[in-house]
Amino acid sequence: MFNIKKDYEYLSIVNNILNNEEFNKINKIEHHGITRFEHSLKVSYFSYKIAKALKLNYKDVARGGLLHDFFLSDNERSDKEKLFDTFTHPKRAAIKASETFEVNDLEKDIIVSHMFPFYKAIPKYGESWIVNLTDKVIGSYELLCQNSYKLNCAANYLYLFVLLNLVK
Repeated sequence: MFNIKKDYEYLSIVNNILNNEEFNKINKIEHHGITRFEHSLKVSYFSYKIAKALKLNYKDVARGGLLHDFFLSDNERSDKEKLFDTFTHPKRAAIKASETFEVNDLEKDIIVSHMFPFYKAIPKYGESWIVNLTDKVIGSYELLCQNSYKLNCAANYLYLFVLLNLVK
């Protein structure tokens, strides 16, 4: 496992974001069973490592990845509001990031296109695709972990159903 706290180059790239009071508000917002901050940090760091290995613009990937879900919302939102956020938050995050930080065109594209194909913006750059795909993998893993007890329960019922039908 990567140790973000010991990756001084990564930390130097995102330090101003991590130490920003407004950005740190997402540390209190639930997201896939963890906080939006934790999720964004994972997406940012893994995307950064991939972009660096591919000799792409890993600095903008680190920043854009960290800011991809930077929008504020209430933890007490209804399921309908959460679903609506799925389709609107890329634009909201891009606006919030631009208001709070200096965001270049690549970083903005990373943020606004990270939900493709669920949001209309198609990634224009390889770096945007890296964050898009990394977000999908990490988000799926987080959701599976959050709901693993449900999957275990369903698997047990299926196993019991098969076993009972074999015994007949």
